Amino acid sequence: MIDDLWYKNGVFYGLLRRLDYLHGLGVTAIWLMLFQPSPGRDDGYDISDYYGVDPRHGTLGDFVESTHGCQQRGIHVIIDLVVNHTSDAHPWAFNEVALRP
Repeated sequence: MIDDLWYKNGVFYGLLRRLDYLHGLGVTAIWLMLFQPSPGRDDGYDISDYYGVDPRHGTLGDFVESTHGCQQRGIHVIIDLVVNHTSDAHPWAFNEVALRP
């Protein structure tokens, strides 16, 4: 297997629970769907804080611990990044009212 193309032959699994079990199954990558805070419009794709973790999914500490656990087991972590769906509640969002004279 070519190391740079690991994802072409990777075995993917969708949950982070029980990393030892997943590792034992031969899982080589975990794909995390959106877990950042969102006002909930646009099916959660309207991210309001790209550095945060929505409390429904845990804490930033949980995320860090999980990614370290994956790294220790040689499991890759892929995260969806949807900057083209930024929430109007995000600090960098376009604010039409602020541009008015």
